[in-house]
Amino acid sequence: MFSSIMINTWIVATLVAAVAGFVGFFVVIRSSSFAAHTLPLGTFPGAALASLLGVNTLFGLIAFAGLGVIGISQLGRLGRHEVATALSLVMLLALGTLFLSMSRQYSQQVYALLFGEVLGVSTTEILPVAAIGSLSVAIAAVLFRPLLLCSISPELAEVQGVSSRRMELWFLTILALATALSLPVVGALLVFSLMVGPAAVARTLTDSPLLATLLSVVLSLVTVWTAIALSYLTNWPVGFFVGGLGAIFYGLGRVWRHINTQSRRRAVTCADRTGAC
Repeated sequence: MFSSIMINTWIVATLVAAVAGFVGFFVVIRSSSFAAHTLPLGTFPGAALASLLGVNTLFGLIAFAGLGVIGISQLGRLGRHEVATALSLVMLLALGTLFLSMSRQYSQQVYALLFGEVLGVSTTEILPVAAIGSLSVAIAAVLFRPLLLCSISPELAEVQGVSSRRMELWFLTILALATALSLPVVGALLVFSLMVGPAAVARTLTDSPLLATLLSVVLSLVTVWTAIALSYLTNWPVGFFVGGLGAIFYGLGRVWRHINTQSRRRAVTCADRTGAC
């Protein structure tokens, strides 16, 4: 599990999990799970085109992530945000169908990008992943306060001179970068679960934005590390364990939240009746 051939796996998975956990906090607090699901599927055709052109698939992922951001942002100005997101996904998947039909030697890469191939990470992939991950986290850290303000109260943000449309574009850009580096590891079908699952659990455990962000990163790391270990032992896909663990952690978080809420209510009731608990 910790042999030399697994070192790259642990390094890249750690980078991806940290970025996904950090960005995932904004995905959850902005209720943008649909966008977090759309962009991975929308960038998938970029890898197909890159393969046809004989270039690194990461460049194709980034390029189509950019197209997804532009599509969602521009169409969102004309109508409902979820409709714009859906239309962007439809257009990108249409292109993906065309590119895949032009290739006869893409089946293994298709499987890897759909379900992840973290156990096959090469040394050359580490630097691009680290660079893109650092860039997305740096942008999110710099814009943490205005992004948080726009997510909680867009009206108050506008009063304080923070443009909601501009923050939306920045958020989608950050999400697109995180998606591009996460896709080869956990796959297009489950990359959003790595972003949404840990962050959703963190939100059930605390109302503090900074603490929730930290917990989201920690839970994301625990999820990926555990998924890799289980995948290594069982030879099952990493994506299966990422999604399964995310669901389990979220269920446990909701149970803890319910128990904590009931305890507070009983304490308040006790105080109202007796003046002390």
